[in-house]
Amino acid sequence: MPLDIRKNHPSLEAMIDPAQELQVEAQGFTFIEGGIWNKKEKKLIFNDIPESKTYVYFPGQVPEIIRENTHKANGNAYDLKGNIIVCEHVRSCISMLNTQTNKIEILVSHYKGKELNSPNDVIVKSDGCIFFTDPRFGRNPSWVGLEREQDLDFQGVFKYDPERKNLELLCGDFTDPNGLCFSPDEQYLYVNDPPNSHIRKFTVKTDGSLGDGAVWAVTKGDGKGKPDGMKVDSKGNIYCCAQGGIHIFNPEGICLGVVKIDEQVGNCTFGGTDMKTLYIMATDKLYSLRTKIEGI
Repeated sequence: MPLDIRKNHPSLEAMIDPAQELQVEAQGFTFIEGGIWNKKEKKLIFNDIPESKTYVYFPGQVPEIIRENTHKANGNAYDLKGNIIVCEHVRSCISMLNTQTNKIEILVSHYKGKELNSPNDVIVKSDGCIFFTDPRFGRNPSWVGLEREQDLDFQGVFKYDPERKNLELLCGDFTDPNGLCFSPDEQYLYVNDPPNSHIRKFTVKTDGSLGDGAVWAVTKGDGKGKPDGMKVDSKGNIYCCAQGGIHIFNPEGICLGVVKIDEQVGNCTFGGTDMKTLYIMATDKLYSLRTKIEGI
C-alpha cells in the first residue's frame, strides 16, 4: 500500500523515501509487540500479547510460533550473551529466555518485597544492565494482562544489574511509563508516558542512575494509540509509536513528521541486513518500510 506521511519538516525526506510502499509482511495476529532483530541469524522475534505466543519471522517466510504460554509477554531485548530478556504481564516480572537451552527463568519480580506492576518494555545497556518500565496496563481490565490489585503505590522505571542481582528504582513519578530507548552514545534515556502523550529525556550518570527527566517532546495528532514503543537510529532520531502511526523526532525534540498507519501501532524495530528496514507491529499486522539511516 502507498506510504502515507504527514511531513512537518523537509529533512524527513532525508530519512524516509515518501514514494515507497508500506509493506505488509504478515497478518492475522491479535495484538503484536516487542519486536527484536537478530542480526546474526537475520530474523525477527515478536510477541502476540493476548495470545501468549512468541513468533519468529524470517523475511519472506510465514511466521512460526516458537513459544506458547508466555504469560502475556510484551517487550523483548537481547542481553549481551544473546539471551532474550522478556517483560511478562501476568507474572509481573522480567524473565530471561536462554536461547541455547530454550529454558526461561525469572530474573526479578519484586521491589522491596512488593510485586512489580506489569513490566512493559525493556532495553539492555552496553554494560549488561537491564532498564525497564513498569506501568499498570497488565493489571487493568483488558486482554493484555491479568486483572488484580496493585502491590506497589507507584509506576516507575527500574534498572536491574544481573551480575549483582540488584534492582534499583530510577524514577517513580510517571503516570504509566511505557516505551524507552537510549541515545546512540547512551548518555541519555528517553521514556514516554502514554496518559500524558509526552516523552521525557534523562541524563544517564556514570553509575547508571538518572538525572532529572524533563519533558522532551509531546506526541500530537489524531488516530489510534498513545506513545508506546520507541527506537533510535544511528543519528539519534527517535521513532515513537503513538497516535495514528510512527512519530519521528530529531535529537532536538522536533517532530519531523508522522508515518500514518490505520491500526494501533504498538512497537517498531530496525532490522534487515543493513539495519535500514523498520519493522512495525500494528495490532494484527506486521508492516515494514525502508529508511535511509540505519537503526540501532
